[in-house]
Amino acid sequence: MLNRKDGKYLRDVDSMHTIMPIIYPNRCDNEAFISEIVDLTNINRYLEKKNGENPEYKYNLFQVLITSLLKTLSLRPKMNRFVAHKRLYQRNEISAAFTVKKIFSDDGEEALAFIHAKEDDNINSIHDEIYRQVSYYKGGSKDSSTEAMDFVQKLPVPIVQLIGNVARFLDKRGLMPKSVIETDPYYATCVVSNLGSIKLHAGYHHLTNWGTTSVFMVIGERKLRPFYDEEGKVEMRDSVDITLTVDERIADGYYYAKTIRLLRKLLENPELLETALIEKVEY
Repeated sequence: MLNRKDGKYLRDVDSMHTIMPIIYPNRCDNEAFISEIVDLTNINRYLEKKNGENPEYKYNLFQVLITSLLKTLSLRPKMNRFVAHKRLYQRNEISAAFTVKKIFSDDGEEALAFIHAKEDDNINSIHDEIYRQVSYYKGGSKDSSTEAMDFVQKLPVPIVQLIGNVARFLDKRGLMPKSVIETDPYYATCVVSNLGSIKLHAGYHHLTNWGTTSVFMVIGERKLRPFYDEEGKVEMRDSVDITLTVDERIADGYYYAKTIRLLRKLLENPELLETALIEKVEY
């Protein structure tokens, strides 16, 4: 069986996408880097309207970016592929993982949040799910992946190394237990790092050869910057940088370009996020 618990083996693909995983078997050797500047004018207006309804948990930029990314991945299915054991797979679900800092301090613990998206999700349901997970972990609870790592850490070093060797063997062959796949961020469609929350700029972030993640998004710190109109007039606007690192083996440059075009469309028109993730958008 070539299919895995988390993906379907793609047999009917062009020769290039069959050969590339064989010639370039490591994900970290196949990274393509994309950076975008996002004008937040329309997003700020949209958030002001949403929060004018006085929800208990305010809508914010992070939720807009996560929902925009998930909708983009839903409508651009090749972005939800991954390479494992020199073969190309279509992932069975769309998901995004991110880290929750429980306390903003040098010694503050972190937890791993995981969004398993459904076709009928929109910004409202994703907003609620993020709230649920952030509240749960900031309340002192731990995700199952962190609990497992805490347990392994207490074992003798030779046992830890043996467990690591077995885990790498299972990972490479798609035999990792479903319970691990469901909570390990590097088995998500995309990992998101919100560096803006800790006052850092967006930048490059590597992929990993562990797991199956083919997309990594970094969100930077908000800042005012000049924007020019068609007549060359300048206006200072609120903005944020986002960067994407993608596995270039899952699609081609033209497909990536159209994917970024769709993502821009959603960020420029955040009202579209009220629709289901699977609902098509003209762009």
